[in-house]
Amino acid sequence: MSMDVTFLGTGSAYPSPCRGASAVVFRTEGECWLFDCGEGTQTQFMKSPLKAGRITKIFITHLHGDHLFGLPGFLCTVSLQCGSTAVKQHVEIYGPVGLRDFVFRSLEISHSQLAFPYVVHELIPSKDQCPVEEFKDFSRSGIDNEMASEVEGRTICEDPEDGSYMLFENEQFTVKAIKLFHRIPSFGFIIREKERPGKLDVKKLKDFGIQPGPLCGKLKLGATVTLENGQTVHPSDVLGDPIPGRKVCILGDCSGICSVGSAKLCQEADILIHEATLDDTQMDKAKEHGHSTPKMAAEFANLCRAHKLILTHFSQRYKPPGMVSEGDEDVSVLKKQAENYLLSQDVILAEDFLTITIPIKKQK
Repeated sequence: MSMDVTFLGTGSAYPSPCRGASAVVFRTEGECWLFDCGEGTQTQFMKSPLKAGRITKIFITHLHGDHLFGLPGFLCTVSLQCGSTAVKQHVEIYGPVGLRDFVFRSLEISHSQLAFPYVVHELIPSKDQCPVEEFKDFSRSGIDNEMASEVEGRTICEDPEDGSYMLFENEQFTVKAIKLFHRIPSFGFIIREKERPGKLDVKKLKDFGIQPGPLCGKLKLGATVTLENGQTVHPSDVLGDPIPGRKVCILGDCSGICSVGSAKLCQEADILIHEATLDDTQMDKAKEHGHSTPKMAAEFANLCRAHKLILTHFSQRYKPPGMVSEGDEDVSVLKKQAENYLLSQDVILAEDFLTITIPIKKQK
């Protein structure tokens, strides 16, 4: 099954001619999810081969405008593209408390009606995710009994065992959120693909007298079958070792994680998407504003043994090679700084419209 991530916006603070505001799309066969939706995200979709109408889930890391202001417009544009035909499938949105009110009020004040239902699931943040003076309790500022969507969203609390938030689970994936430290509560999202059955062993099938056909399909799907001679065959009798699932970690703005459990959940990530707003010479300033540098991102990648580190969310002072003018800096310096601290992992600088493929893992 194919899997990839595409960056639609890799800049911090605001969209610019060379970088859009934060937005990342995760795709697999049958799924298309959006992570953050900064101003202008809908325009970035139009410039890319991606289809905005395929998005079924949206994840917002935190409530700063450069990660959020594009959401109402994105929803309205997708609705317009649907035409007058009502769409049954709803869009699920996940993010910190306050997100439901933001989306509802934005649509209500602008008299916008969507052709599809949506539902907002809110994560309850904690006071250890930001400076004390910046923490605001939005849990009581909801929309009362007015429902913006046809399905009432969940309020998701932290799991006291590992400090994570279970967002959802289906046959293919488990998606959790972890707490990050920023100027306001921020979250990271961990997409974990479940193990898939190994390949059918042709020799073992032959030994059981099983011919290609429906029985093979049932065994592949994990069902036990009974042969005409009364013999029972279990999937483990004819399947090879299971194929390990892949893991993608997409972190919001942060200067660090809030618990050891968060690092454990990111262990052996196939790709770790981590911000590097400023370079290492600006580390004090970065931490003061709740951001990271390449060294900080590399150290976290080492801690969780991530296989590949992708840096993003660059200050607008860092320009791509060939676009550097007076007062700017070449963004490639961030890559070099990260390489100085990484153990052996690959590091990539994200660019708008860059697609990274996550290959299927080999059998154990």
